[in-house]
Amino acid sequence: MNTASKPKHIGRNISRIRELRGMKQEALAMAIGVSQQTVSNIEGSETIEDVLLEKVSEVLNVSPEGIKQFNEETVFNIINNTFTDSSSNNNNYLCSINPLDKILELYERLLKAEKEKIEYLEKLLKDK
Repeated sequence: MNTASKPKHIGRNISRIRELRGMKQEALAMAIGVSQQTVSNIEGSETIEDVLLEKVSEVLNVSPEGIKQFNEETVFNIINNTFTDSSSNNNNYLCSINPLDKILELYERLLKAEKEKIEYLEKLLKDK
């Protein structure tokens, strides 16, 4: 019987940490200066170069050793043991809006207002 443990799959660990951080492959790719396809390849690799692991670890805010030793079961045990249901005190820590959508909406409203001002000024000039 062989009791040697299977080596950790570094790419899978990166993928799970990225997902737990709420980050998409595209965002990670942009942050480390590679394509989304490269990130997909990294996440499919059992091992990656130390230099690349260092870059990824900085973006994910996890040490390279933390990525190597990542254990999903441990993470969920910690969450289960430290999370308490606070639904009765109305603390809502989950953001239900996307800030980028709100910024885009504000920008579009400002742009529309500027266009209306320009139309109004052009109308005034034609009337003279």
